[in-house]
Amino acid sequence: MRLFDYHASGNCYKVRLALAELSVPYERVPVDIFAGETLTDEFAQLNPSRTTPVLVPDAGSPLPESGAILLHLAEGTPLLPDEPADRAQVYRWLFFEQAELMPAIAGLRFRLLTGRLEPDAPAAQRRRRAGDDLLGLVADHLTGSEFLVRTGYSVADIALYAYVHVAPDAGFTLPDAVRTWIERVEAQPGFMNDLEPYPPNARPDASVSIYDA
Repeated sequence: MRLFDYHASGNCYKVRLALAELSVPYERVPVDIFAGETLTDEFAQLNPSRTTPVLVPDAGSPLPESGAILLHLAEGTPLLPDEPADRAQVYRWLFFEQAELMPAIAGLRFRLLTGRLEPDAPAAQRRRRAGDDLLGLVADHLTGSEFLVRTGYSVADIALYAYVHVAPDAGFTLPDAVRTWIERVEAQPGFMNDLEPYPPNARPDASVSIYDA
């Protein structure tokens, strides 16, 4: 299988982390988001939404959306519970990560690190308040629990870890329960972290991407 991804994207990193922990062989196809490589007709055939990651199985259609890819890869493995009620909890956290956590925490980090937003701007302050509330919610859930779902480590943990572990880059302070959970995630067999910093062409004066429309 092939993975079309971007080295500095948390959404892409969490797929690479799952692949590493599952020891699944794949070909990585780098896509430079900020050089306009998702804006080509060729990439649109993989994903009309022009976002990464996109997983292309050995046989089958291209699969975009990081949450869908994680669930596909985890099927039949310990990273996805068999019991429907426990699976529903995994889905819950995957939806939470994309709908709530990523816009507040990852969105602020991206804008600060690429010079799209000043730290003291009202929009930054709003995102930081929202992110603090969300991190508190996660901490409350993790108090007394090792992982997000009662059955143990899952793709829910992978999805949240991808963005929470770099939240301090955007000025967030991690609650104790979240820091301890991060340590547990990083102690998992096969864990790796190859998330790279945003390069110079991610800045708005150099970027050609869907983020500059």
